[in-house]
Amino acid sequence: MAGGLTKYRHLSRNSSARQALLRGLVTSLVTHEHIQTTYAKAKEAQRMAEKLITLAKRNNEETKRKVQAMLYTPHDLLPKVFGELRERYAKRPGGYTRVLRTEPRNRYDQAPSAILELLDGPRDIRFAMTAKAVARDMKNGNESTELTLKNKQKVTRYRKDGNQAFDALVKRFNEHPPTKQIRLGKPYKKKRGRIPGSRRAKKETVKAEGSSGPDLDLRQ
Repeated sequence: MAGGLTKYRHLSRNSSARQALLRGLVTSLVTHEHIQTTYAKAKEAQRMAEKLITLAKRNNEETKRKVQAMLYTPHDLLPKVFGELRERYAKRPGGYTRVLRTEPRNRYDQAPSAILELLDGPRDIRFAMTAKAVARDMKNGNESTELTLKNKQKVTRYRKDGNQAFDALVKRFNEHPPTKQIRLGKPYKKKRGRIPGSRRAKKETVKAEGSSGPDLDLRQ
């Protein structure tokens, strides 16, 4: 039987809570052009963000009402959506966002994490990493690999003045190489130690010293 219901992730929420979550993620994405969340949420928010930009490219009253319903702060973001973003993706047929997997941010449940970003923007990670790879090859006197050249073509194809911007970033990397590694995820928090002299610390010390005997309870 052809057709059927569209499959999507429920994200452990009912319909209204799921839509509220996605609206918040898409609002943050349009505002910052780069967000980090779990992989499942990023994929579902990507679907809504793609639809939002497709509607913005049509630019009429009906699409403005639909886009307004997708954002929490439409009065602040509608000018950007129907101005900067619509012009940026005018020639791009589709695929306005990208999802990149990262290390898990939560050390307890190890949920798969990802970055959701808008393409050809100021925080395009693949554009920066490709330019960094080309700069490294130039510095070492090596030719760029076929994969690097293919990525260069991808990241500059629809970007305005893409080749000029790419060459400028390569030059910047050669003149001012980064001094430290860029961390995509947040660092893990160190586990807080016991306060010396506390009742809990004394109890653990007694257990460690007399592990062969019965546990001693220092509580009065």
